[in-house]
Amino acid sequence: MHITIQTPRLILRQWQESDTASFIQMCADDDVMRYFYKKLNAEEATAFIQRLKDDIAKRGWGLFAVELKSTGEFIGFIGLHLHPPEFEMADAPEIGWRLLPQYWHQGYATEGAKAVLKYAFRKLRLEKVISFTATQNSASERVMQRIGMEKIREFHHPLIPADHPLSQHVLYEIQRSDYLHIPFC
Repeated sequence: MHITIQTPRLILRQWQESDTASFIQMCADDDVMRYFYKKLNAEEATAFIQRLKDDIAKRGWGLFAVELKSTGEFIGFIGLHLHPPEFEMADAPEIGWRLLPQYWHQGYATEGAKAVLKYAFRKLRLEKVISFTATQNSASERVMQRIGMEKIREFHHPLIPADHPLSQHVLYEIQRSDYLHIPFC
């Protein structure tokens, strides 16, 4: 199944070989990875891309590569992700995004995330979508709020040591029934 999601400025699509170098750069960038437990080296980033490609090929959706319509440039990823059962909130797919720094503060994450929610609720007919981030990541939390998500609670990330500064996370969610009443959908 070949799925692409388009917005006025973006194309969300399956990963391509040409995305690899920029993705490796993104996963090693101090600013991009500031709210993650660790940066990824080239081998880890390449393996991650392969998992993302496989997820999209298998399910028809996942964390899509994002390119600018105007230039065809790869700018990051936006999409849905399933978590393993050890995540207590694993009862719903997570919406997530990660963009190269030169594309921050231009509304791309919000634009792409709105399109992914539309796909999740109207095409996939999901009942709920979650999102979470380290409590220090106010920029991602603002995106969650802009796309209509509601803060549920804070929690300790199960894969980060409890005494680590990034252990505390915030959980947001949006129900399909609530989404259908948001003006932008």
